[in-house]
Formats: sequence, structure tokens, C-alpha cells
Amino acid sequence: MSSRRKFLNQSSMIIGAGALSSVFDNKAFAYFKNRIAPSDQLNIGAIGINGMGWSDVKAALKVPGVNLVAVCDIDKNVIGNRLKELAPLNIDASKIKVYDDYRKLLEQKDIDAVVIGTPDHWHALIMIHACQAGKDVYVEKPVGNSIIECNTMVAAQQKYGKVVQAGQWQRSQQHFKDAVAYVHSGQLGNIRTAKVWCYQGWMKPGAVVPDTAPPAGVDYKQWLGPAAIRPFNSSRFHFNFRWFWDYAGGLMTDWGVHLLDYALIGMKADLPISIAGLGGRFAYPDLYEETPDTLTTLYEFEKFNMVWDSAMGIDNGSYGRDHGIAFIGNNGTLILNRGGWEVIEEKQSENKVIMPLQKSLDNGLEKHMENFVSVIKSRNMGDLNCSIQAGAHVATVAQMGNISFRSGQKLLWDKAKGAFTDDAINKQYLMKEYHNGYSLPKL
Repeated sequence: MSSRRKFLNQSSMIIGAGALSSVFDNKAFAYFKNRIAPSDQLNIGAIGINGMGWSDVKAALKVPGVNLVAVCDIDKNVIGNRLKELAPLNIDASKIKVYDDYRKLLEQKDIDAVVIGTPDHWHALIMIHACQAGKDVYVEKPVGNSIIECNTMVAAQQKYGKVVQAGQWQRSQQHFKDAVAYVHSGQLGNIRTAKVWCYQGWMKPGAVVPDTAPPAGVDYKQWLGPAAIRPFNSSRFHFNFRWFWDYAGGLMTDWGVHLLDYALIGMKADLPISIAGLGGRFAYPDLYEETPDTLTTLYEFEKFNMVWDSAMGIDNGSYGRDHGIAFIGNNGTLILNRGGWEVIEEKQSENKVIMPLQKSLDNGLEKHMENFVSVIKSRNMGDLNCSIQAGAHVATVAQMGNISFRSGQKLLWDKAKGAFTDDAINKQYLMKEYHNGYSLPKL
């Protein structure tokens, strides 16, 4: 048996027993990792480690044979804090190479794969450059900050043949898969509406505060990258980048790509025929945001409608849940979220179906990383749980909703042309303008 196959077998045996952290203490786990053959070690570099990027790194480090060898962030304060967190993991921080420019990290020869956890407006460039540098990639969602970025990221993966996993980790959770299998079984009857909602009571924008100089240790110019030059403002920075069009797309692209994804999978849907988005800054008109804190979007498909309903500052969403997907069928409604899934009966139906709550029992992020590492070893791209193609599909649908809202128009999509039927909308919104000497590669 090859060392690579031994690696996969050893990994699956341990992972199958449960979360690695519950099987080994840190010292025993470090010993196990050191016993893996050098040929089966996987060295990763992390680019953007303030939030979800660091959660991705910690999940990756639970996979046997994965080593963190480099980190990159524009905030030296973040890097300092993260290096301190390595000691409890029995990782010698002095051996981790530190960068403030991702291009230098990509030049490091011993890095096999990179984790991209930057703000959204950086995802496309770094992913493409990483593929060009010969690295496999785990890129956070949404994969692109515009529809053309999404298309170009897919083209880059196809051209360079690298493994690219999008960070939609719900695709690796078993209860999501089980719920979709039930939808596909036909027991719900004809499904005419898929309802997706995201009510996040804890989320709100930052206060309106004066512009200031960037904090010490922050390379703000590098943080902006291809985005327009603006004075530094703490309410646009770090977590709050989500609420500004320069860098992201609000709840629609933050949570929407997770939740819309499973609605599309359940309905086996491609791209919508028409899109109409209505909303605004209704909850926090006095706080600092550009994206809507309240948004309802109707997507028309050939045989069903999909509804997106989001609100910041409210937890009481549909069916008493703060987020979820509902497949509303003639015989019953399946309700799915991160906590589990159930089926509630349709009282008018002669073919009633019902299923008690099936709770989530696994860690989706950890399983997603296990899948990523496994495919890096096997090179079987079809085994990826969320390829860049899948990530680009749902990111495109989310972008469509935002474009309809921003333009104030109901939009029609021309599938053959791969664009909206309105050329003025295409010119204004299909691609975000790049600044500061950056450009999206032509592939």
C-alpha cells in the first residue's frame, strides 16, 4: 500500500471515531502528526486570519499531516494575537513565516495550499494568483465580489488544474445532505416555493464615527487593494467591511451564499429567469452602512419561486427560527437550518408527510477541511464537496439579488448570453471597477 493511501486510511479511521480533539490531547495529537511520512505532510499558508480565516486554519490543523508554515495579514496586531494562540496547539510560532503581502507568501516554495480568509473584495485576485503560483486553494465565501469575478475564478481553476474548495461548509454536514435527499425523494409532493430567510438579531453596523489615521501596525493601503481609495474609518474595517459595496454585499453574500446554496441544490436549479429585490436601511438608518439591513428578493425559476428574506436586528424569523430554508410542497414543508431539519404536515393534503426534528450531529467546517485535504491527496476533483464552480453558482445568484436591489429594477437573465438583458445594467454591475493599479487577469 502506498504511503499516500496509508495516510488517507489512517486519517479516515481517526476522523471516523469523532472529532480529533475529543480523541487525543494536544501532546498525543502532535505525536501522531509527527509519525506521518514526510511525503504525506501538507503545508498550508493562511492569508487573512482575523476572523473566519483563522477558524479555517484551526479546522485544517485537526487533519493529520497538515502543518501551518506561513501566515499573512495586513494587521500586525492580528498576527501577534494569532501566533500566541499556537502554543496550546503545540505549534512553535517561531517557525511560522510571517508576511504582510500575500504575493510574497505565494513565492514560498514549501507551501502546498493556501487558505484565503480576507474580506470579499480580495478573494478573486488572491485565488487566481495562488493557482498561478501552483498552490491548491481553500477560499472563503462568497467566492467572488462580482459576477465576472466568479466567472474568472472558475476559468482560473480550469486553466491551472488546482484543487479549489469554496468555504460553504454546510455542504459537508450530514444533516444537510439527508434533508436534500428527502426533498429529492418526492415525498413532499410538488414544491412551488423555496423560502430562504436570515434574521440576525446580533448583527448591526458600526456607529458613524470620524475618519482617522489607520491604527498602528495596519497596512491600510494593502487592505484596500483593488477597492477605491477612501480615508480610514473604523466602522468600515475588519468585521464591518460586510456592510459596504466596495468590499462585500451585506447579508445577501455573507449568509445568503450558505442558505441559498441549499435551496438551489434541493430544487436542482440553475440560474433564475428574473430577479426582483426590495429593501433598504430600515433598521439602522443612523448607523454606518450601505448594504440593506432589510431585503426581500424574489427569484423566478421555470417551475418554482425562491424567496430571500433577510433582516438585521431581529431573531424571530419564519417558523420561529432565525435562519433556514423551507421547501414548501403539496404534501408537507421541510424546514432546514444549521440545527437540523424536520417536516411539518400540510393539512389540506391527502398524502400527509411528517418527520420529527433530525438534529445536526457533526462539525461541518472540520468535515469540509477533511474533504479538501483528501482531494488534494487524491486529485479527484469530483469528490470536492464545494468546488469553485459550485461556489461561483450561488455567489452569482446572490449578486443578482443585490444588483436588482441596487438598480431598483426587476431584472431578466439571458442564459445564452450569460448576462442580464439590460446592457446598461451589465455595464454598471457585472464587474466592480478595480483601482490602485490592480486588474483582474484575462483568462
